[in-house]
Amino acid sequence: MALDNAPSWQPLLTPEFSKPYMQQLREFLQQRKSQQVRIYPRSNDWFHALEATPLEQVKVVIIGQDPYHQPGQAHGLCFSVRPGVRVPPSLVNIYKELESDLGIRPVNHGYLESWARQGVLLLNAVLTVEDSSANAHQGRGWEAFTDRIIHLVNDQCEHVVFMLWGSYAQKKGAFIDTSKHLVLKSPHPSPLSAHRGFFGCHHFSKANAWLQSQGLASIDWQLPERVEPA
Repeated sequence: MALDNAPSWQPLLTPEFSKPYMQQLREFLQQRKSQQVRIYPRSNDWFHALEATPLEQVKVVIIGQDPYHQPGQAHGLCFSVRPGVRVPPSLVNIYKELESDLGIRPVNHGYLESWARQGVLLLNAVLTVEDSSANAHQGRGWEAFTDRIIHLVNDQCEHVVFMLWGSYAQKKGAFIDTSKHLVLKSPHPSPLSAHRGFFGCHHFSKANAWLQSQGLASIDWQLPERVEPA
């Protein structure tokens, strides 16, 4: 595990890799691999959220729980799937809210890379999962690592919008300094809860209005119509 392709994060997060929790996590992942367990995403995508969104460019943070656990889906950005993969139900609902909020018509893919490249940190709390086994790596150490990432954004950045969807994300972001950041809360976009207040939350327009009020460029939430298969 290394952050060679995330230079802005590397000096701040490298100390985490020598801590006992990370050593235990590394041993656990190596053990599971040796047992021929299929782990998603592939190892060179574990830190893709950090690679795609440098610390100094973070404008928005969206917190997910753990990666998708079916083949070919996860690639290191929460809620996002590789080109050519069916759009998952939660992301379908995110697209519905985008259309209602900003008039952005849904695209036929779920690849959110263009958001990440504009400064939207798409961070899962847990960065790995096992095939067909949701939450398989919860409580193994990733949470401490991603807590550190959120603390860094909270401390080092100014005027960031945190979109906390669901109770899990809201607990994880409970310490965020609301005197300098905007915290937006709603139910999770899952089909189980989206109708309880995710629909109609207007987080995307609120985020852009906040960024503009702070003299920052807004996010273009319109995804490209076509992307090449990964």
